[in-house]
Amino acid sequence: MKKAYLGALSFAAAAMVAVTFASNAFADHKTVTGDDFTVDDRRSGYTYMTKESKAIQDDDFENPAMIWVEDGEQLWSEVDGNAGKSCQSCHNDAHDSMKGVAAGFPKYDAKIKKLKNLEQQINTCRTERMKAAPWKYESNELLQMTMYVRHQSRGMPVNVSIDDEAAPFFAKGKDFYYQRRGALDMACKHCHEDNPGNYARANLLTQGQINGFPTYRLKWQKPGSVHRRFRGCNKNIRAQPLKYGADDYVNLELYVAWRGRGLPVETPAVRN
Repeated sequence: MKKAYLGALSFAAAAMVAVTFASNAFADHKTVTGDDFTVDDRRSGYTYMTKESKAIQDDDFENPAMIWVEDGEQLWSEVDGNAGKSCQSCHNDAHDSMKGVAAGFPKYDAKIKKLKNLEQQINTCRTERMKAAPWKYESNELLQMTMYVRHQSRGMPVNVSIDDEAAPFFAKGKDFYYQRRGALDMACKHCHEDNPGNYARANLLTQGQINGFPTYRLKWQKPGSVHRRFRGCNKNIRAQPLKYGADDYVNLELYVAWRGRGLPVETPAVRN
């Protein structure tokens, strides 16, 4: 009896250690709930989901994308490249140094004289500071790191700059949003401004807000970047999709982020 009791205590202790370790990746991050998903007339895609899908996002231990965040946390301290550095070498604890950072991307970069999104900034750090190879768009590593960095801003309002040097790129993004294209001769606005809440075949249209990206789509069974979503939209209207990281998509990303200004960063969000 005594041996069995000790064995039970050991098992319970191990379980507590496992739970503590698993929770480290999302400790001290605000859970986004309730009225946070609506700001003025702007609505997160969360508000259009079924209660079952919402429940998956609401519980960090049920959210399948949290595994990717945890993997990103491991990458943060992993040394790579000829400089012998990791992300942590320059930025220390991401919980502090990255808090609020992602809420301001994309942003103007004076060195390249155009916009840069978070994925591109991560790869710039890799190539210039770590002397490491850039990660490919939609690769596990880039998605994991982007999600980990954005997760540090969860619950904080999207707050991109559209003034000064960013202004002409914002204008280009806006033009792209309203430009008809493809065999269906449609623009982004025809779904996401004119018809949110209506169905296109079996798909419930939303305002197309991107505050949760990279997001875990149940349709994809994995996370994907906002540029993957842009490409999917282009394909849906029978338009030629652009390359990942294309300037036009980064400009569009800024405009759409501005459309969702004030909405909370939800990463990692879950969507249908």
